[in-house]
Amino acid sequence: MPPAAKLEVREAPIPAPEAVPCKLEPPSPKTDARAAATACPACGDSCVRTLFSGSDRLYNTTDKIFYVVECVRCRLIRLDPQPSPEELRHFYPEKYWFEPEPGSVSQITEAYRRFVIRDHVNFALNALRQVGPLNGRQPVLLDVGCGGGLFTHFVQRAGFPVLGLDFSIDAARVAWRANQVPAFVGTLTQAPLARGSCGVVTMFHVLEHLYDPAAYLESAYELLHPEGRLIIQVPNAACLQFLLLGEHWSGLDVPRHLWDFRPDDLEVLLDRCGFESVRAKHFNLRDNPAGMATSIAPGLDPMSRLIRGVKESPAQRLAKNLTYFGLTVACLPFTLLEAACRAGSSIMMEARKKPR
Repeated sequence: MPPAAKLEVREAPIPAPEAVPCKLEPPSPKTDARAAATACPACGDSCVRTLFSGSDRLYNTTDKIFYVVECVRCRLIRLDPQPSPEELRHFYPEKYWFEPEPGSVSQITEAYRRFVIRDHVNFALNALRQVGPLNGRQPVLLDVGCGGGLFTHFVQRAGFPVLGLDFSIDAARVAWRANQVPAFVGTLTQAPLARGSCGVVTMFHVLEHLYDPAAYLESAYELLHPEGRLIIQVPNAACLQFLLLGEHWSGLDVPRHLWDFRPDDLEVLLDRCGFESVRAKHFNLRDNPAGMATSIAPGLDPMSRLIRGVKESPAQRLAKNLTYFGLTVACLPFTLLEAACRAGSSIMMEARKKPR
């Protein structure tokens, strides 16, 4: 998701309850109790425990130290203090997470990307088929934060009309040119689409970047047909990887991730925005094994090296890519195990609209 699309700042739609005095036991050596820069948007409390401090491990855009804190009342995990929109913009490298132009990566890399995206495609196709024809036509899928449009390309090939939305004009250009996906530039809260015009809205790794995730969910509610479905995916802060790796877990992605959701957090947020969960998936081949490999060896991450412009010979590039791939394969058994325990490092949820 390009930076500016994550800079939608609005007041929380749910009034915060009255503040409750913090009553804490003496902090352990690894956590403290202090007042956050702002009150928790979920419960209104300002008392937090500091879990970790750190900076940008993946892209090295800054050496500024940030804190990952947990609300002592509702346990929502968030970045504190949250950077200003202008500051946050600089923490997103150019071409952050949208697909490269054809020919800019090896055929093997491109084949791998197309293979691992299938989990997302199949999850979305199932939702589209559950929705069924609307007004005699196939339901439209809107992908928020579409990047270069690879996901929507495969959905379109399955026979469903698609639209991509991204704030980056470069990403939208790649979606049009490389994947023949109609994409427009902007934010979901200002999307030029008719109310109830979408059958499915997808947000893969979007909510954790937003100042006000509820604003996007409310906008999705308005755009969805009454029979429509919402699909969201975020890193899972209740995963075994987080328990095992702590501050080195790539799902934190300091300072770009403003929120770190657990499944219960998502359920509460969806409920407040008019949705109810239908199903959840705790594993996907694109994110879980590779995410663990990146946690262990961020310097080997191919996308990070590409974006940071790391200078390396063809032989060095091949060696690093093979090492990273081997590490990803080695992480596969553990990520399958944690997903079987419903504690995978990412969680994908499908939700439907509750009647209002």
